[in-house]
Amino acid sequence: MELRPARKIAVLRRQLLQWYARHRRDLPWRNTADPYSIWISEIMLQQTRVAVVIERYREFVNRFPTLLSLASANEDDVLALWSGLGYYRRARMLHKAAQAVTSQHGGIMPQTAHALRSLPGIGSYTAAAIASIAHGEPVAVVDGNVERVLCRIEGWEGNAKTNTALRKQIHDLADRLVDPTQPGDFNQAIMELGATVCVPRNPQCLICPIATHCHTRGEHKTEKRKPMRSKQIAHALVLRTVRNGHAKQNQEVLLERRSKVQTVMPGLWELPALLEAEVPESELRLTVRHAIMQVNYLVHIRSVEEQHLDQLTQSRGERRWVSIEVVQTMPLTGLARKVLVRTGLLTSKREIANQAAARLPIG
Repeated sequence: MELRPARKIAVLRRQLLQWYARHRRDLPWRNTADPYSIWISEIMLQQTRVAVVIERYREFVNRFPTLLSLASANEDDVLALWSGLGYYRRARMLHKAAQAVTSQHGGIMPQTAHALRSLPGIGSYTAAAIASIAHGEPVAVVDGNVERVLCRIEGWEGNAKTNTALRKQIHDLADRLVDPTQPGDFNQAIMELGATVCVPRNPQCLICPIATHCHTRGEHKTEKRKPMRSKQIAHALVLRTVRNGHAKQNQEVLLERRSKVQTVMPGLWELPALLEAEVPESELRLTVRHAIMQVNYLVHIRSVEEQHLDQLTQSRGERRWVSIEVVQTMPLTGLARKVLVRTGLLTSKREIANQAAARLPIG
């Protein structure tokens, strides 16, 4: 951008916005200027694939359509709806921020990026996204996609997470580029470009709308991802049948919840852990794979009788017998929900959504 920077920036803005108008994905949170809805989507999109977020976003805003409804909700209900999205701290901070807006701002979200950053769980990126998209504030968003696009445009190399000077260069350039008249669309356009065209590996430079501005044209060194670690663990599936007062039989499952000092997912219910990660083939109920952060878990599930609990499992917190009907509404870890769905004890969230859609009147 060294030659006639103002003119080149104007051309880049126009080309990128025109491309975005034609090619942007039809995502539910792009059909609203409501800051609450935009906020929900931005928090969900952190560390989570768009395809997963679409379904869960709709469920969340249907259950908590307003900031006040979220603020007044029980945390367990919020976590239950978040179950399966991972990174549960996001849900807790979302809930706390909604309560802060209710108690400190009269239920109305701050409108500037600076003011939004005072809320729990809202950093500079999320604040800029909300302020620019919902309120038209000309502030730049910088996420991983934007960093990659800008580094390729300028031919910069290095890791912005550890290189303070590079990080400042990226933010300065982002501030210069953001369109002052359409900041929300511009920010979404450059993020969209990074997510769909200027991808980490094998970028589609031939169809890139701003390829003429790019110094690297895909020949940009990217750091290798940290290798995933593998780990083997085992959990117990403990079921029992009880009779209620009407002689009707109900099936219950044993769940466990660890304290905050014992787990990175406090408040969530999981299956009891077995003492041994190895499970005899004859006792194996099923095996699932489950990734959390940088670890790929191979998880063995063993059916355990109630009388053998002390012998085979390690107690790591509060335990509770819960009817299958109630389990569906509880804040479960993603692994616990996956196992209960695979064993046919729970209905997946997607099936529930499909069933609900099938009941809607046509026309």
